[in-house]
Amino acid sequence: MSIDAIKDAIRDIPDFPKPGILFKDITPLLADPTLFGRTIDMLAERVGAHDPAGIVAIESRGFLFGAPVASKLGIPLQLARKPGKLPYKTVGVTYDLEYGSDRMELHTDAIEAGASYAVIDDLIATGGTAAATADLIELQRGRVACCAFVIELSFLGGVQRLGSRPIESLIRY
Repeated sequence: MSIDAIKDAIRDIPDFPKPGILFKDITPLLADPTLFGRTIDMLAERVGAHDPAGIVAIESRGFLFGAPVASKLGIPLQLARKPGKLPYKTVGVTYDLEYGSDRMELHTDAIEAGASYAVIDDLIATGGTAAATADLIELQRGRVACCAFVIELSFLGGVQRLGSRPIESLIRY
């Protein structure tokens, strides 16, 4: 099963969530157990090559890919979430959006100092959320092994916000 089969399962939705946006809908990929399983295998292979001690999955679609990759690699999963979503004490990073700002948080005990973590999300667009999550890992004295995505919208330049951190993208548009 090839990358092309996975790419073919991703549906374009024009003007969602607002006019001018071409949304990449992963629900058909999730609905196909064979394709979804192959996607997880490919992500696990690429992420595993960086030998992370854990996965940090980004809210919310990143959880769909981060959890099975962590399980497959036999490493812990941590969740990066928006403010007020985590039940324990948190540490956070605020980052700029095109219009305004947002914030990502982790539990204060999520990152082991000196350990390396792979950041996983379904898609990277402008890179703000992924960069904030990577910064949050480093703020807690962890290292970023890599940042992995099913989809990279390369024309938006999001990977540049990640600096020299290793990037793994299965599909690039």
